[in-house]
Amino acid sequence: MFKLPQLPYAENALAPHISAQTMNFHYNKHHAGYVKKLNELVADTPMADMTLEEIIMETHGSKVAENKKIFNNAAQSWNHTFFWSSMTPEGGGDAKGDVAELIKEAFGDADGFTDAFTAAAEAHFGSGWVWLTEADGTLEILTTANAELPMTSGKTAVLVCDIWEHAYYLDYQNRKPDFVKTYLSNLINWDFVNTNLRSLTAA
Repeated sequence: MFKLPQLPYAENALAPHISAQTMNFHYNKHHAGYVKKLNELVADTPMADMTLEEIIMETHGSKVAENKKIFNNAAQSWNHTFFWSSMTPEGGGDAKGDVAELIKEAFGDADGFTDAFTAAAEAHFGSGWVWLTEADGTLEILTTANAELPMTSGKTAVLVCDIWEHAYYLDYQNRKPDFVKTYLSNLINWDFVNTNLRSLTAA
C-alpha cells in the first residue's frame, strides 16, 4: 500500500509564489488521486510489493493498457514527491554549493541557466515537466510529456518544475513563463539539488 508522502512544508508556506489554494488542490486532489489510483491498480498483484521506481521501470513502454495506467499513476506519484522537495520557502536565486560550478560549466552562468530552463518550459507543448539532470558530471535541461521522467532513459534527475496547468493556473492563469520564472527566482531548493548530486558521487 503506497501512502501520500507528507509535504516538506505547510500548504501555505510557498505563498505568495504558489498559493495555499493551489497547493491544496495540487497535493490533496491531484497527487493524492495518483496514489489512490495506483493502489487500486496494483492491489493483489506482484507490483503491490515493489517500490515506485521498480513499478515505473517494469511498466514503462508497455503495450498493455493496464500497465500503461499503472505507469502513469506510479510515475506521477514519484514526480510530484520530487517536485515538492525541489521547492522550499525562501528558495530560488543563484545556485549555491556544488551545483553552482556545474551550472557555470554547462550554461555559462546563472543567467544562462535561467534562460535555458525558461526557454525549455516555453517550448514544451502541453502537460509535462522541466528537469535538470546529471550524467557523468554534466548537467542537462530536458522536458518530458505527461508522466514521463528521466529515469526511464537512464538519466538522473536532480531538480524538476511541474508545468502541468494545474500546477499554476489558479495563480498565473495562462502565464506559464511567469510561473517558471517565479519558481527559479523564489522557490528552487538548492540544498535538495546538492543532496542529489552528493548521492550520485557516493554511489
